[in-house]
Amino acid sequence: MKLTKSILAAAFAFTAVTNAQETNKFSLSGEFRPRTEMGGAGGPFTKTPATPGGSTATTANEAFIKTSVRAALNAKYTTDSYTTYLGLQEVFFFGDREQISPKANTNGGIRVQEAWADIKLGDYSSLKVGRQPLSYDDQRILGGLGWAQQARTHDAAVFKYKNDGYSLDLGGSLNTYAGPTYNTSKLFSYRDMGFIRANKKYGALNVSALALVNTFQNGTPTAVSPAGSNKATLVTAGLHADYKSGIVGLSANAYIQEGDRLVGGYQKISGAYLASLDATIKADDNLTVLAGTEVISGTDADSGAFFPLYGTNHKFNGLIDRFYVGNHANGSGLIDMNLGLSTKVSGVALKAKFHKFLGESNSNEDLGSELDLVVAKKFNGFKLVGGYSYFIESEKVANNPFTRDTQNWAWLMLIIKPNFL
Repeated sequence: MKLTKSILAAAFAFTAVTNAQETNKFSLSGEFRPRTEMGGAGGPFTKTPATPGGSTATTANEAFIKTSVRAALNAKYTTDSYTTYLGLQEVFFFGDREQISPKANTNGGIRVQEAWADIKLGDYSSLKVGRQPLSYDDQRILGGLGWAQQARTHDAAVFKYKNDGYSLDLGGSLNTYAGPTYNTSKLFSYRDMGFIRANKKYGALNVSALALVNTFQNGTPTAVSPAGSNKATLVTAGLHADYKSGIVGLSANAYIQEGDRLVGGYQKISGAYLASLDATIKADDNLTVLAGTEVISGTDADSGAFFPLYGTNHKFNGLIDRFYVGNHANGSGLIDMNLGLSTKVSGVALKAKFHKFLGESNSNEDLGSELDLVVAKKFNGFKLVGGYSYFIESEKVANNPFTRDTQNWAWLMLIIKPNFL
């Protein structure tokens, strides 16, 4: 009898564990991603604006080699009613800590990269709260910035609804820190943000509408801002669409900005815009032709320039990051005309793209050209990705004694993402 009871108890226990495993899932993964760069983004000689996007005072920088590392540990727990996620990450450079130093490295040590809970509200809706990436469509305005080792996250709450090919995200973020004033003098910082994004699929056509309202705040009021306020509000709104049919793919963006900004001083924004169109033609199974144009408005007599805000800007306007990656924030705008090829040979993915850059609001001033090459290869359990960029200065810039006619940047990255549980 005792043996029977023991067997029944073990069976019930096994059934309970099995049922729990069916509804409750835990996963533990990691990432190790070292990247070595030669010359650094922008090449060994870099234009340094006196103010973001303003007149440039070119200085000579020494060529160098640097290695940065993303080391991450990610835990995810899913139940029928909620999902929680905790991501711990450290970004460090080779040599940034003494070998036997008891202190954390100069990058600040391990930080909480992501910490959020996604609570199920109904069959089609949920509420996601906490530190999380906001990444939509082609990541032009809101993106995870995965290229940067530190990536980008927001401390936000997002209501999500999804049903029958339609989705709606309504979110907000309030950065308070330790007091009522939150200084947003840094380029990509804001005091608060509210956004709404709607998406609908119509067969081969995918359309999204996005609207953001940002508040920027400095520590003290400025005489040039409205009524001496230390706050400014900027509205960004627009559409993204992509279409695929047969061998042809199209992708388009159209955004406008209105309001004010407080970044390096007060800026009035009126009628600023971004518009782009990209096309792909699949010539055969291993060859795709790429072509695109993007126009970003610059400063004029009545308005500051459009700025892409919190997107993955490295993905656009050349991989060497000469535009809109901590720079060119309120300059002459940009016209980027590009043409490229993407292919795969013996399991190796190859991509080449050529860019021609012009200023948008300064008589189409020649801002230079760039050639980007990227090579990627997957192996058993890891991936290698590398690239080379070649930037050709325009004659106006190249005449400066501190510049060279060409600039070079090369990089090689190893990606390992183990799944521990």
